[in-house]
Amino acid sequence: MKAVILAGGFGSRINEETQLKPKPLIEIGGMPLLWHIMKIYSYYGINDFVICCGYKGYMIKEYFANYSLHKSNMTIDLEKNSIKIHSVDVEPWRITLVDTGLNTMTGGRLKMVEEFLDDETFCLTYSDGLSNINLKELIDFHKRQKTLATITGVRPPGRFGAMSILDNKVTKFQEKPEGDGDWINGGFFVLEPKIFEFLNDDQTIFEREPLEQLSKMNQLGVFKHDGFWQAMDTLREKESLENLWRQNNAPWKV
Repeated sequence: MKAVILAGGFGSRINEETQLKPKPLIEIGGMPLLWHIMKIYSYYGINDFVICCGYKGYMIKEYFANYSLHKSNMTIDLEKNSIKIHSVDVEPWRITLVDTGLNTMTGGRLKMVEEFLDDETFCLTYSDGLSNINLKELIDFHKRQKTLATITGVRPPGRFGAMSILDNKVTKFQEKPEGDGDWINGGFFVLEPKIFEFLNDDQTIFEREPLEQLSKMNQLGVFKHDGFWQAMDTLREKESLENLWRQNNAPWKV
């Protein structure tokens, strides 16, 4: 099975970082966010990736083009203009990088990589969400449901502490409780190739007409994930993920 990763957005909400690099290359623990997501899939045996590039996509291409070099021990002989590789430690990944345009919407980006997906069931996710999701359970769930699409539902934590107040006194305080209880789109989709019939052009927003239409057709399953999930949209969220990694307490680490 292949995994498609949407990695073409501007990342404008964290432009302190994205002025210099695309959002998927922002580092957590010294490795790009994109790498962390790919490691999750790889843990479950999915090592064939199709990455939808856009904003500063050439940097993602250059990163993977030089990946083996960066992970190798080598001897460089400048006089002979030769490089001897002693050892290399890389993942068994096959990566297809596709330029899907600068202003293309999510559905349009997906439409552009149809030819690389071999008319088979495939995974799809965003390049900015980390989770300890069990992908085997997700895929098995999708197969049992027999829907055209399965979306992962998550309940993110609240950003601020919550208080219960009585007679101007705090009776209960809880730091960063769960959110309002609603399930939201956490990415980590499983899709059937028939999904491309719902994608019209470059400006198709996958999360609008296609998913809305599938839900009306009773063809959109939801896999409820109660575990860890965190998107990285702001420096605050980046620092939170960085702290988890630094403390060796990163739930998504596999």
